[in-house]
Amino acid sequence: MSDKTIVHLVRHGEVYNPAGVLYGRRDGFHLSELGNKMAERVGEALAGRDIVHMRTSPLERAQETAAPLAAARGLTPTIEPRVIESSNKFEGIGFSEGAMTFVKRPSLLRHMYNPLKPSWGEPYDEITARMMAAIEDARDEARGHEAVVVSHQLPIWITRLFLEKRSYLHHPKSRQCTLCSVTSLHFEDDKLRQVAYSEPAADLIPVADRNAPFSAGGAKPEDRP
Repeated sequence: MSDKTIVHLVRHGEVYNPAGVLYGRRDGFHLSELGNKMAERVGEALAGRDIVHMRTSPLERAQETAAPLAAARGLTPTIEPRVIESSNKFEGIGFSEGAMTFVKRPSLLRHMYNPLKPSWGEPYDEITARMMAAIEDARDEARGHEAVVVSHQLPIWITRLFLEKRSYLHHPKSRQCTLCSVTSLHFEDDKLRQVAYSEPAADLIPVADRNAPFSAGGAKPEDRP
């Protein structure tokens, strides 16, 4: 009899980031008040699932997103460096003006020569390699049950493209990975059978974050509904 295991990839909630900085792997960026509500929502949505194992990126926003679900399930999440945000040459730059940032700072364009790698950050192949290693370990820990891995938008989305054998080339606006979304990987033994997607906190997502092509990961307070 085969083991059916589900690994849920959860993106963190909204971050307090009034300056619109692309914070990447920087410390000190925590969930906003709304982000904490999102975390509570995803915790409620998954609390009744057969979750026996949790892993989270070491960044504060991911650990804070994991906390409500961990409390509900009585679990202590493992800190998992392999599911951290991708590195990026634009880290620390303010992107509150979206694409206009490149118009006002044309020197940034020198990093944009190869969107398939990508040239401005951690190679996609490296992201998927570390993510898949962590996912497989989480699956093994939860054999016959379910696991949760709390990570970040780009690592989750690139991993999904890899699993679905799709091109890495994409526009950030096209990513199906909203704040506190859940990308669920259904395995039979070690074989992936299905990828499902849900948005437990969809009604809480600020309008500015739904279609932002160069989102810094957190809306300004005035952009919130």
